[in-house]
Amino acid sequence: MGKTTLTPEEFRRYSRHLVLPHVGIAGQEKLKAASVMIIGAGGLGSPVALYLAAAGVGRLGLVDFDVVDESNLQRQILHKTQNVGRSKLESAREAIHAINPHVQVDLHETRFTSDNAMHIAADYDMIIDGTDNFPTRYLVNDVCVLLDRPNIYGSVYRFEGQTSVFWARRGPCYRCLYPAPPPPEMVPSCAVGGVLGVLPGLIGTIQATEAVKLILGEGEPLIGRLLLYDALRMQFREVGLSKNPDCPICGPNRTIHAPIDYHEFCGVPGAEEDISVPPEWEVTPKELAEKWRSQDITILDVREPLEWDIGHIDGAVQIPLRELSARLGELEREREIVAYCRSGQRSALALRILREAGFAKAKHLRGGLLAWREDIDPSIPPY
Repeated sequence: MGKTTLTPEEFRRYSRHLVLPHVGIAGQEKLKAASVMIIGAGGLGSPVALYLAAAGVGRLGLVDFDVVDESNLQRQILHKTQNVGRSKLESAREAIHAINPHVQVDLHETRFTSDNAMHIAADYDMIIDGTDNFPTRYLVNDVCVLLDRPNIYGSVYRFEGQTSVFWARRGPCYRCLYPAPPPPEMVPSCAVGGVLGVLPGLIGTIQATEAVKLILGEGEPLIGRLLLYDALRMQFREVGLSKNPDCPICGPNRTIHAPIDYHEFCGVPGAEEDISVPPEWEVTPKELAEKWRSQDITILDVREPLEWDIGHIDGAVQIPLRELSARLGELEREREIVAYCRSGQRSALALRILREAGFAKAKHLRGGLLAWREDIDPSIPPY
């Protein structure tokens, strides 16, 4: 046998790869030499990290800034109950090394932003997008185009998922598929709309598969193809994609030459800031409780119907944020309206819609139903 970088222990560990056509010793050495950056150590990042580590990818870079929350455990299989409250990255590294101690795990415990993204990503062969918001997806895409890296994309919501490989050198990029983001109020997060716990496992495993194929240089990657999955129907569909000649990042007349302000582009507040609301447009839970007893006001719940079923303020009117613009006629413009949601973010967006439509007395509940539960009604279940 010729010289190899694999150790005797690695020969034993990866024996099922070594006898596999299209992998063998040469392919396993490619995996060992590869470096992959995973954005997000959550639902998608969990199966991606675990399977790439098990496969023998030599170096994984993880980017996240969050701590493990109890609500993560329904789908984020990197993390265990005893890790609630711990750094997600520390929890992830522990789980990865429990599977394969030979893998180098680089932790980037920070937000992936326009200021640091190029520096962080430059040292990796490819990026796997495990994010759950449009600003970061556009950022990942643009960084990959600018650095000529494959972007292995995945997305999950409720019972549906999608995945593709965007690589401008060989096909379209994410902006070719989505030139502009949808309005923020039309895109509820998984925290708002929910996600089937096993769904990220399936989509993330497909992303890991695509990464391994690209490293090995084998098979047909999902370049120029968007794979759509419907868990309720157990159905896969495929949509062909093509490059957009007018794409501002990968087209011949590029207008984007460096990362931009993606929160401004997507029309949403930055991750470290709340939607700006003048203090006089806010009420505290105690102020709302006093108004509710003594004044003729409308309390407007802008959450989703299933959230209403979990718990709500008695007597409130329920109009989901995504429907608010079309249902303004159901509200009285001269009446004082106080909007609320779970934590205050969606109600601040609702307040913007109401004020721009001429509801001069509209306000919102600072801190949302979580604050109301804390200060007024602890019988409302937390979620």
